Amino acid sequence: MAVPKRKTSKSRRDKRRTHYKAVVPAIATCSNCNEAVQPHNVCKKCGHYNGKKVIDIKE
Repeated sequence: MAVPKRKTSKSRRDKRRTHYKAVVPAIATCSNCNEAVQPHNVCKKCGHYNGKKVIDIKE
């Protein structure tokens, strides 16, 4: 039966986990007000989505 000869160090163990990293969120621009928004979400500044007024924003 194969067993490890030495204990795996913390640095060697953690090197295997380097592909788990934070992802930068995607950013698109609103077609109405050119504000930065997340894709497929209603603009929080003007209330437009896909070129149409969806919600009323009170300022």
